Amino acid sequence: MSHLIAPSILSADFANLQRDCEMINNSKADWFHIDIMDGVFVPNISFGFPVLKAIQRHAKKPLDVHLMIVDPDRYAQAFKDAGAEVLTVHYEACTHLHRSIQNIKNLGMKAGVAINPHTSAHLLEDVIKDIDLICVMSVNPGFGGQKFIENTYTKIKQLAELKKKYNSNALIEIDGGVDLNNYKKLIDAGANVLVAGNTVFASKDPVATIQQLKS
Repeated sequence: MSHLIAPSILSADFANLQRDCEMINNSKADWFHIDIMDGVFVPNISFGFPVLKAIQRHAKKPLDVHLMIVDPDRYAQAFKDAGAEVLTVHYEACTHLHRSIQNIKNLGMKAGVAINPHTSAHLLEDVIKDIDLICVMSVNPGFGGQKFIENTYTKIKQLAELKKKYNSNALIEIDGGVDLNNYKKLIDAGANVLVAGNTVFASKDPVATIQQLKS
């Protein structure tokens, strides 16, 4: 499988959200990556259901929704109703992670688990066969445009080994600091999905940038 590109809507122009959604539709991007932040789990607030539903109206590609919130189980059904096809919860936010994963899958979505930079890859050993996606935070979550954490390459390789050991089909997604200088190295290490925010939306030609990230 060739790798997937998921532009992060957090870096879009919210005054021109329809325009930016249509740009993604017309590009080689595969998913829309949507960060939901509550100001509690992470020190920032992004947007909620009204904006997500507005994106859903215009998006012609799957919505990859990344919950950086406490108590994500409360909202799984609401995110399903708002159009999420992939729903990712944080390892650090789930007291009963396996239950959270099963709940997402029972609602008909693909289940992802995100891990913060300080969280060891091996902590996913007990759920790696049950999940569809592992989101590796390559920056500390909460804000776009941060510096990439180099230990991410080691973590990708550890996850690739775990996948092999347990015969898991989970995609490895990298979120944070992905740019034109490191994307090939990330793919070579074993990444399957690249989330790109500032790299895409700050580009003079976002469609061409996505094409380059995809190549």
